[in-house]
This record gives sequence, C-alpha cells and structure tokens, in this order.
Amino acid sequence: MNYNNILILAPHPDDAEFSSGGTLNKLIDEGSTVWYAVFSPCIKSLPAGTGEDRLYKELDKASSKLGIKQDNIKKFDFPVREFPKYRQEILEELVKLKKEINPDLVLIPNSNDVHQDHHAMYEEGIRAFKSTRILGYELPWNNLVSVHNFFVTLDRKNLDAKINAIGEYKSQDFRDYKENDYFYCLAKTRGMQAQCEFAEAYELIRWVY
Repeated sequence: MNYNNILILAPHPDDAEFSSGGTLNKLIDEGSTVWYAVFSPCIKSLPAGTGEDRLYKELDKASSKLGIKQDNIKKFDFPVREFPKYRQEILEELVKLKKEINPDLVLIPNSNDVHQDHHAMYEEGIRAFKSTRILGYELPWNNLVSVHNFFVTLDRKNLDAKINAIGEYKSQDFRDYKENDYFYCLAKTRGMQAQCEFAEAYELIRWVY
C-alpha cells in the first residue's frame, strides 16, 4: 500500500499495537507517515497506586518500537468505558483530525467490536471519514463475529516490531491475550488465509482505487 498519510484511531492505548502493529511498521518502512490518535488514558482501568499517565507513557515507548514519530501522536482525555456519552465531542475531534491530517487511509475498530468505546469510535469514525479509505481492525477478544476480507502481508521484522511494542505495556501483563505466542499464532493463522507467512486481517469498510 502506497499512501502518504495513515491515521489509526485507538480508543485506548495499546489498541493500535495489538491490532495493527505489524501493518503500521510495514507502512512506515514503505515511506508512509503514520498518525496515531488515542482517546483515553484509561485511568479507571489502571492498577491501584499507578500514575494516571502510565498508559500514555507506555504508549510512547511502544509506538517508538513501530517507528511512529512522537510528534505524530495525538492524545485525548475521554473517560474509559464512557465514549457513548461523549459522541459529539469525539466526532468534533475527529473532524479536526481530518482537516489537519487529510489521511489517505484510516484504521478504526471493526463494525463487530462489542466494547462500548470501540463501537462508538467505529460509528463516529465512519461519520468523520466517510469519504476516505477505511479498514476495520480486529481485536478478537472483543468480537463474537468477525469479517476478514482484507489482509496485509507481514514479514518477520514487522511481526517482531509488533511484539516488541506490545511488550512495553507492562501494566497490561495480567491480560491473557498479551502473550507473545498468541500474536505469533494469530499472525500465522491470518498468513495462512492470505497465503503468506504472516499477516494482519481487516474488515474492508470503504475503498477507492
């Protein structure tokens, strides 16, 4: 994929790395500029006694493993698990991002993501970027049903960058799906579907060629 400006919308820190870390690393290697917009520091989800900015600090370290420039990260402060209450404010921020970045491609949560913040981001992302190419990324633990009709092939370097980035989220070590083997096996499975060694899968939402 040869695009100038790629924007990924992450409701929470780590959503981009978990879903699309290999793709983002590949795009950067190919010369694209990647922008990363994250909408909540998830303060209520952090372990007791943790600094309120812990996840955003981890995000800075993780994104650097993918090659994303710090100046290209946009951080917002919406409360975790309450995005449906802030739809209009989120939409307004997305419209500002569209005007500022003018992305060629936008990555958003897929249409079947059951997390309330992710689904609100999907719906407002569609509204803000309805004239742009859009792919819906997968976070399998949030999906009862998944659509995989667009694949990005990865090499081992891209997958290693993704796994290294995920490793920076020390605050999330308690989550079962954070295991390196899980992401390796998922990339192998998507690669088998795409007839390559490794891949990440997406829902094709809108495309113009």
